[in-house]
Amino acid sequence: MMRAAGGARSVIRSRVQGLIGAGGPIAPRPPGDQGLFGPGSAAWAVHGDVTAMLIGGVSSLLLQMLHPGALAGVLDHSDFRRDMRGRLARTARFVALTTYGPTADAEAAIARVRGIHARVTGIVPGGGHYSANDPALLAWVHAAEVGSFLAAYLRYVDPAFPVWRQDDYHAEMAGLARRLGAEAVPETRAGSQAYMHAMRPALRVDVRTRDTARLLLAQPAPYPAAAPFQRLVLAAGIDLLPRWARTMHGLDVPVPARVAIRAAAAGAGGVVRWAMAG
Repeated sequence: MMRAAGGARSVIRSRVQGLIGAGGPIAPRPPGDQGLFGPGSAAWAVHGDVTAMLIGGVSSLLLQMLHPGALAGVLDHSDFRRDMRGRLARTARFVALTTYGPTADAEAAIARVRGIHARVTGIVPGGGHYSANDPALLAWVHAAEVGSFLAAYLRYVDPAFPVWRQDDYHAEMAGLARRLGAEAVPETRAGSQAYMHAMRPALRVDVRTRDTARLLLAQPAPYPAAAPFQRLVLAAGIDLLPRWARTMHGLDVPVPARVAIRAAAAGAGGVVRWAMAG
């Protein structure tokens, strides 16, 4: 019985890692090195659940692409259309390194991203310039990501996560955002909510937004056995979006379907936690 459970754990773990494209283990931290955050941080807690992070990642991408500058930077300067999974895997690797890795590795990852951003400039369709190093654009990408990760954690892992710990999470992640060049990033839950409300007039949906969202939501699983879990993660990511963002994307989901999605995602999250802990 125990051998069978161990085998099931191993299979589920390998399939989840294949879905993420984790890129190998994170190097251990040297003695005395707490990394950028440390074991007692809110970031360690929020980023510690694989299923919630996957769901939050999908939601953050759908939210980020509503900003014309963010969408243009990704489409014009990356292979996102051809290698969406690779792009998502690199983002997951960056989050893991900066959260749990040695300080030196985290700082090297930040430097690499800043170097890439320096080359990402262009013109938004319809007029206007964008730069990936624009502090305001970086703040948008950061706020959408952090808000989505926290929302997924609250829904699927710890709904009782206290507000003061949520504020800690925003403050910790604001420090990382400033290292990347962002400015005026929210440092509390209330500040994040106010920021997202203030940004809504700058957001829009056009042909490129719809095309990119369609590609994201229709991407094939890396292998057939992962398809049901991937479909669930994508559906839960849509459901996690703020109502106004779902409406902009034209992705409103009936209430009964949302209830079913949340129940299934919660169940899958429990199974994945069991497997990853073994």
